[in-house]
Amino acid sequence: MRRLLLLLPLVVFLLMAVFLFKGLFLDKENLPSALIGKPFPEFDLASVEDPERRYTREDLLGRPALVNVWATWCVACRVEHPVLNKLAEQGVVIHGVNYKDDLESARRWLRDLHDPYVLNIFDDRGRLGLDLGVYGTP
Repeated sequence: MRRLLLLLPLVVFLLMAVFLFKGLFLDKENLPSALIGKPFPEFDLASVEDPERRYTREDLLGRPALVNVWATWCVACRVEHPVLNKLAEQGVVIHGVNYKDDLESARRWLRDLHDPYVLNIFDDRGRLGLDLGVYGTP
């Protein structure tokens, strides 16, 4: 029995090593979404441009569109923003979800870096972002 207890750390280590080794071969670029094939989440949130204007899920329905979750504090968002501007110039419909941000910072960003969004939702608490599967930096 004592020998079995002495082998326990080795067994635990080997199990952990197998899981970590398997992780080396996972495709880190392919993040499956649990939302594929499901309807866009329900929401009722203000517009970035006009806080008196409210958007709901129905405002997004009707034609295909790219939905981009973004924030002024997100480094990757700054890098991708010129690409979004080019897509918008080519006629791609883009809706923005401003995630856990400061409203004035978001407005300044759009004014200085151009606004590629047909409509832009202010998700200050991050609830819509969570419903969309955002769990870190957008």
